[in-house]
Amino acid sequence: MFTAYVVVAVLAIAANGFSGVAAIAHFKPILPPMARAGVPESWLTFPIGTLKLAGAVGLLLGLVGVPLIGAAAAIGLILYFVCALYTHIRASDYSAQFGLANGFLALAVAVLALDLAT
Repeated sequence: MFTAYVVVAVLAIAANGFSGVAAIAHFKPILPPMARAGVPESWLTFPIGTLKLAGAVGLLLGLVGVPLIGAAAAIGLILYFVCALYTHIRASDYSAQFGLANGFLALAVAVLALDLAT
């Protein structure tokens, strides 16, 4: 069970870390889908990029021995991606970004479940 937790946590850390950096750097390919979802470009640095990076750092801390921080980070990411899905649904935006948000949510749920099971 611990091996599964490590693998899923590393995947979630990498995915959220990359996504957070891309948002903070205003990576050009993410701008049109964000606009379609009604997300202002000014939100890319804070709260979007900052929260994703904070979640990735929290998951990393949970992986290296601070389990409560890791669980809190997973819960925070779950809440973040539930809100992201809500934003896409309100905008009737079911593009690839909606699918990515579902995948990120599934990763965060899996990390929390495996963390609690170990």
